[in-house]
Amino acid sequence: MTERDAGAPGLARLAGLIADETRAACLLALLDGRAWTAGELARHAGVAASTVSEHLGKLVAGGLLTEERQGRHRYVRLADERVAQLVEDLAAQVAPQAAARRPRTLRAAGAGSAMARGRTCYDHLAGRLGISVTDALTGRGLLRQDTGFALTDAGLGWFDAAGIALTPTGRRPLARACLDWTERRPHLAGVAGAALCKHALDTGWCVRIGTERAVKVTPAGEAALSELLGIDPVALR
Repeated sequence: MTERDAGAPGLARLAGLIADETRAACLLALLDGRAWTAGELARHAGVAASTVSEHLGKLVAGGLLTEERQGRHRYVRLADERVAQLVEDLAAQVAPQAAARRPRTLRAAGAGSAMARGRTCYDHLAGRLGISVTDALTGRGLLRQDTGFALTDAGLGWFDAAGIALTPTGRRPLARACLDWTERRPHLAGVAGAALCKHALDTGWCVRIGTERAVKVTPAGEAALSELLGIDPVALR
C-alpha cells in the first residue's frame, strides 16, 4: 500500500460505521448535544432496544460515541465537537433530497418547520435562528466571514459586555463556520457559538420544544436579541 492511500482502511471503517440507517438516525438525534439512553434512541429510530444496543456498541467502539452508566442506565453522547461537525456536514449534503420529500403527516410537517426555524446543532444554534444571529453579528462588525469565521475585537468586547464567557477548550477554534443543512449557509459554531447557545438556553432566551433539537425564541429572547443585535423579532418566529 502506498503512503498516499495509507488512510484508506480507516476511512472505509468510518464510512461503514455511519452507513447504516439506524446508526445514522442515532447520530442525528445525538446532535442535540445531550446524553440519551439506549431505550430513548430505540424509540426514536423505531427499532427494538436489543437492536439499537448492538449498533451503539459499534459506534462507541469506533470512537464516534462515548458512554457512561448511572445505575442500570446506560447513556451515550457524541464523542466530541468534531464528530458533531462530521455528522452535520454529511447531513447538509443530503438535505436537498430530504426536503424534496413531502412530510407524510401534519405532525411531521410541524416538526420539520420547527427544526428549520430554530434548533441546536450539537451545542450551537442553527436553522433560521442561527443564521439570523450570525448575519447580525457580521452586519455589526462583530464577526468576519471574508477569510473564514473570526471574531473581531469589537466582537470579543460584545461577548464580554453581554456576560457570555468565551473559555477555550483544547484545540477547538474560537469561531468556525458550520454549514446549515436547512438554510444552506454557514452559521456560527466553535467556542463562541457554543457559549452563545448555552447563554440563550440558560437565560431563557430560547427553550427546547418537542422531542428533537428544535428550539423556540421566547418573548424575553426576542427583546434581548433585538436590543443586543438589532434582530427583528418577526424574523425569529
